[in-house]
Amino acid sequence: MTELARQSKAASRSLAKLTTAEKNACLLAMAEALERGGGSIKEANARDMAAGAQSGLSTAMLDRLKLDDKRIAGMAKGLRDVAALPDPVGRILDSRTRPNGLKLQKISTPIGVVVIIYESRPNVTADAASLCFKSGNATILRGGKEAIHSNQAIASVMLTAAKQQFPNFPEHAIQVVQTTEREAIKELLALTQYVDLCMPRGGEGLIRAVAENSRVPVIKHYKGVCHVYVDGEADLKMAEEIALNAKCQRPGVCNAMETLLVDKAIAPVFLPAIGQKLTEQRVELRVDEASRNILKSKLPNLKIAEEEDWYAEYLDLILAVRVVDGVKEAIDHINHYGSAHSDSIVTRDEKHAQQFLAEVDSATVYWNASTRFTDGGEFGMGAEIGISTDKIGARGPMGLEELTTYKWIGIGNGQVRT
Repeated sequence: MTELARQSKAASRSLAKLTTAEKNACLLAMAEALERGGGSIKEANARDMAAGAQSGLSTAMLDRLKLDDKRIAGMAKGLRDVAALPDPVGRILDSRTRPNGLKLQKISTPIGVVVIIYESRPNVTADAASLCFKSGNATILRGGKEAIHSNQAIASVMLTAAKQQFPNFPEHAIQVVQTTEREAIKELLALTQYVDLCMPRGGEGLIRAVAENSRVPVIKHYKGVCHVYVDGEADLKMAEEIALNAKCQRPGVCNAMETLLVDKAIAPVFLPAIGQKLTEQRVELRVDEASRNILKSKLPNLKIAEEEDWYAEYLDLILAVRVVDGVKEAIDHINHYGSAHSDSIVTRDEKHAQQFLAEVDSATVYWNASTRFTDGGEFGMGAEIGISTDKIGARGPMGLEELTTYKWIGIGNGQVRT
């Protein structure tokens, strides 16, 4: 692990010297190579799929693991999309001239060495490597043991293509951890002299384990307990469409709604309508007493929500439902039980909306829109490295700009401080 990290640090210094044109040419070569090398990637993936089936991986996990022509083409498209994005390195973020004539500029720079720890989906290998490379960072990739052969094959194809395109390409710019031993990660994340940042992608258990054991700074996304609050002044047809989309369009992702909050002023009208439609979509409702009293005549077999339901990230067709007394109580509920991911208010009252937007302490807050938009692609960032629920540094969907830091450059003509 020490040698791996040392090699990455050296590569990061070489990467920082590449021009935008050189980086883009390498990315386009990598994309073409992924499509040409699909056979070797699928062969490696077949080994992982066979081992996964033998070890008892679920159907859903096997689906996430599988690489076919369509998914390989998707990886290649992701690399081309990243190549088309503006280079985040070298931007002038601030510029000023002091009274003594000293010129100061704040310039965006790569972070250095970024460790990405992720589970299951081998396409993350291409996404993470391309984003780190375009932003001038060396990356160390540690996927799940179930995808080890797939991850190695993808990285190998990308590196070979980059070297052919650009002979001076630093060979250790993209590295895959070759061992699946857990102790290796603890060793790697103790190497603060070489590693600058760790970003874990996966379940809450993985992220907590990384955060608790790392001496390297970690950008975290524990879970997505996302809310939609339907205000007393909401357009109820719009509210129905937003709630159904936020819960049912893809329930197993972090930006799906997990709790529906409804203003008591419109709950007797709105809850029966949305409750029926959610039930038709096979959504299990876990409701508070006020909601049950409204719904029990139409939906008699409702489950009463327990305290842990308000904290739950179900990632399934399960929804907690609560009646609240106005926007302030909705805000208080979200700030207490939420995970600072994505929350939305549906209302025609601008004052209520502005209060919600200002006071809900989450990475992304919406007015009259589904929480499902919290995504790098939907935000126009191209591929996404992850979604941060931290408050220091990057927050929300993380693209190229979030993979940079900055430094100050001072240009003088002999100034000394008095």
